[in-house]
Amino acid sequence: MALFRKGPVGKPGEWYYCVKHHKVEEGPECRAADRLGPYATPAEAGRALETAQERNAQWQNDPRWQDDAPGDSA
Repeated sequence: MALFRKGPVGKPGEWYYCVKHHKVEEGPECRAADRLGPYATPAEAGRALETAQERNAQWQNDPRWQDDAPGDSA
């Protein structure tokens, strides 16, 4: 009995975006470090980079996460 599985593990119906190959995949096919997801649909996975950019912008503009607020001393 093998203790470790070789290759990516996923479920059918889970969609990922591979940042290495720039493609949507079901399963997943590529290793975890190279993919974003899982997403519910191929369309959602296809816009994974846009979603990440939107979330990053929200985080960067969220006043709760601003470390360099006026009056702060380093």
